[in-house]
Amino acid sequence: MIEELKQHVLSGGLIGQEQAARLATISDKEALYEAAHAITRRFLGNRFDTCSIINAKSGNCGEDCKWCAQSAHYATKVNLYPLLPAEECVRQARQNHAQGIRRFSLVTSGKRLTDGEVERIAVIAHRIKQEVPAIHCCASLGLLKPEQMRTLRESGIECYHCNVETAPSYFPTLCSTHTTEQKLETLRAARAAGMRVCSGGIIGMGETMAQRIEMACLLQREQILSIPLNLLQPIPGTPLQDVPPLTEEEILTTIALFRFINPRAYLRFAGGRAQLPGTLLRKCLHVGINAAITGDMLTTTGSKAAADRELFMSAGYSLDENTDWEE
Repeated sequence: MIEELKQHVLSGGLIGQEQAARLATISDKEALYEAAHAITRRFLGNRFDTCSIINAKSGNCGEDCKWCAQSAHYATKVNLYPLLPAEECVRQARQNHAQGIRRFSLVTSGKRLTDGEVERIAVIAHRIKQEVPAIHCCASLGLLKPEQMRTLRESGIECYHCNVETAPSYFPTLCSTHTTEQKLETLRAARAAGMRVCSGGIIGMGETMAQRIEMACLLQREQILSIPLNLLQPIPGTPLQDVPPLTEEEILTTIALFRFINPRAYLRFAGGRAQLPGTLLRKCLHVGINAAITGDMLTTTGSKAAADRELFMSAGYSLDENTDWEE
């Protein structure tokens, strides 16, 4: 069955939830992982895409997402501060570009920004494009309105990020203050404004493998070509602080299934990967991870860019090729 479905995908076909569920039960996991590797190489070669983020506004979020240190509902030790000045954002963009990072994203806490805050972000993005013209500017600013998206696009922001986080069937157990549909409306508004979109989620929050497949298929239907995959890093003070970590097999199988379901997407290692041993990181890169957020994450320590570059290249990837994905 693995070979049959691999050939189906390699020939341009797509698989759905039922087929992916069958793959998840395969006992020969190594064969599954090698098939996913072959799909990655066929459609994306050895290209690897890097990006970095700046936590441009931190904490005091009114949403009740159970995984998040920035939620005001939970007693965490996250730093609290308003929107950073333009000078600091430009400085970090320049620093990231100097390390060979291609994309730089402005990320803020909260359900959405005010019109005034969006205007300030637009000024920051314009400054970045003027002073670091070679870097691609992205944003992750919550559930914005269409007119706010247009303001961002006019400022030079090329890509908008909004994670669906988990399967629609599981999301209501983790967050009650907004919905998956609102996230999808946000992504569609960003596309309508002329931006590329980036969306993924977090695995290891208590969801089933079937629900991970459900999320992957949702991203397939929305034609998402940049998919961040976060591993839950339990934050003390949040409701998920005691969730046990996923096994190596669960992580690798999830990556393989995401690759089968989204063969042309960049699967982007994001938060939580720093907790994995090097041997497992290299296996993840072999199975289907071909992009990453590098540098520090939002509220947890990430990986240093130089060490990451060495890791990615040792896995056979090139960081010097064009990795712009087509919408």
